[in-house]
Amino acid sequence: MVKISEGTFTVDGQELYTKTWLPDGTPVAKLIIVHGFSDHVNLYVDFFPTLAGRGIAVYGFDQRGWGRSVKKSSDKGRTGPTTTVISDIVAFIKPHVNQGDGIPVFVLGHSMGGNEIATLMAAPVGSEYDTAVVKHVRGWLLEAPFFGFPPSEAPSALKISAGRLAGRLLPNFQLKHKIPKEYLSRDPEVLARLDKDTLCHDTGTLEGLAGLLDRVNDIAQGRVKPSASIKSVWLGHGDADLCTDFEASKRWFETAASAVPDKTFRNYEKWLHMLHAEPKADRELFYRECGDWILERVGDKAAPAVDAPAAAPAAAETPVVAAPAAAEEAPVAAVSEAAPAPDAGAAEAKL
Repeated sequence: MVKISEGTFTVDGQELYTKTWLPDGTPVAKLIIVHGFSDHVNLYVDFFPTLAGRGIAVYGFDQRGWGRSVKKSSDKGRTGPTTTVISDIVAFIKPHVNQGDGIPVFVLGHSMGGNEIATLMAAPVGSEYDTAVVKHVRGWLLEAPFFGFPPSEAPSALKISAGRLAGRLLPNFQLKHKIPKEYLSRDPEVLARLDKDTLCHDTGTLEGLAGLLDRVNDIAQGRVKPSASIKSVWLGHGDADLCTDFEASKRWFETAASAVPDKTFRNYEKWLHMLHAEPKADRELFYRECGDWILERVGDKAAPAVDAPAAAPAAAETPVVAAPAAAEEAPVAAVSEAAPAPDAGAAEAKL
């Protein structure tokens, strides 16, 4: 049975909400979750319990300004600058990589969270963040990361410049950025839940939004590249996503991440933004693929997936692999490079 608990952790005097999903027995891996814009860790349907049922402990927190970490209206979207955003993430990950238990740690970022962990992955080798966290992470998963706007949704250069200027003058001024719910998922039940979820407040501050746009620009200009400490990367994106740009993700994978020795790109054809909340058969395929990717890097003594669609064929050393579709209208394609054999630490973690 999956054990679920809630709590808080405090960073720089700010109390943030946390939630944990633990498997029965000793975990074979740990997964740290970094959520997206107007998002929170309780919005991921059955993703985390499913992974925990396969032996993967999942740890999530509502970032500063989001979800249950918001205590009053003025907290909404008040993330602080990029330095604060990244230091919060490092503070949450750090205890999990320093427990001396030999259990490999993975990090998954969705949308804005993918943008944030890509920024962290670029920490220079030997830097404070690299030494504390980055070099200890076994693998990084990016779900529909925000590396750019789709062409149909991109704001004008003038609007972006004006926003950056306003952010310097009025950093805590709150601004609504409403994302159409139909852009997020093809599942009507999910959309109905989103409509009722008051924690999805669609509010950012000018400082936080400017920081996000600056990170997007750095990624687009090729200034954000995974460091030599990055061992493995998985990136999945729906090519019908209207929230974040599929092509920007593909470019980053093919250029900035080209030196990562073990990497996989998943093209979820005709899927939208929340891969974890697409129609049931589709999201179960997504859960299985993420779980398989993690478990392939920690060994084979893990619980098999239950009540999920058949797994995608192994990528092995084949450059292009077609995974089976979870639904007829949503086939999946993948590009993968072979993963190295699990290291000694991963073998010890099988327990």
